[in-house]
Amino acid sequence: MKQLLDTPFTRRFAVSHPVVLAPMDRISDGRLAAEVSRAGGFGIIGAGYGDPDWIDAAFDAAGNQRVGLGVITWSLLKKPALVDRILDRNPAALFVSFGDAEPIIKAARERGIPTIWQVQRLDQAEQALKAGTDVLVAQGQEGGGHGMDRGLSALLPAVRDAAGKETIVLAAGGLADGRGLAAALMLGADGVMMGTRFWASVEANGSEKAKVALTKAHGDDTARSSVFDVARGLDWPSQFTGRVVQNAFSRPWLEDPAGLSGAAHKIQKTYEAADPDDYSVRALIAGESLDLVNTVQPAARIVENTVREAAALLARAPDFVIG
Repeated sequence: MKQLLDTPFTRRFAVSHPVVLAPMDRISDGRLAAEVSRAGGFGIIGAGYGDPDWIDAAFDAAGNQRVGLGVITWSLLKKPALVDRILDRNPAALFVSFGDAEPIIKAARERGIPTIWQVQRLDQAEQALKAGTDVLVAQGQEGGGHGMDRGLSALLPAVRDAAGKETIVLAAGGLADGRGLAAALMLGADGVMMGTRFWASVEANGSEKAKVALTKAHGDDTARSSVFDVARGLDWPSQFTGRVVQNAFSRPWLEDPAGLSGAAHKIQKTYEAADPDDYSVRALIAGESLDLVNTVQPAARIVENTVREAAALLARAPDFVIG
């Protein structure tokens, strides 16, 4: 597909389309990241909590496609040796989020590797800019998985203003089609990062049952909480909650957040005993954009449809201007 949109992001990273794969933990593996890059977008492997062997296998699966790698900052900081191992693979960019990433940014910059820092607050954006990150991702609370509580439509232009004209800014959270891309560009972004839409792709590293469940769920079914962090025994910093499709297992605890920690052992035992594809118990991580995700599609088609729709909408922009 020929290039239809030109932004500072496409120029800086030498890609055709300003569409980025969110580094969803293990869902965004080497195969999916490579397919997004092959389609002209920018694929990022989701390394999550940092399993060295899995990371190596993901890079190997990506082959000769240029892909980035995303990490959970607070987890990676507990494994300093892994930082060098990741950088030795020379990713097309290193993506960080959820914590003080300054040491990781510094290490990447010393290697000449571009950096992408996802933020949920303006003070985080300021810290990232001072650290010299190449790209900021403004993440709205609408997104699936971990985040905070600011909506994208107000956060994004504020991050754009803070970043100035020189720093590249991407938008994330609740974006799943060309309407989201067009709107994000108008709000000041240079591209979008999408997760939930690519989770429901042919190449995503997940079961078919999970992907079908995504297409049948709705944004109203999701909520932010720490229930599934407790269930999985993950010690996430309290300011970051996870947006997940709620189910019979999690809903009672939404009404009793104070009781979560006291019942942690019971919750974990029930969760671990469930079949991995039993989504009446297990976590189906997804964002509010589920209402826009009705089919499982090849990743390349998702990239192309998103860009075509955005380009068509932007071409109509003069229709709204008088004179």
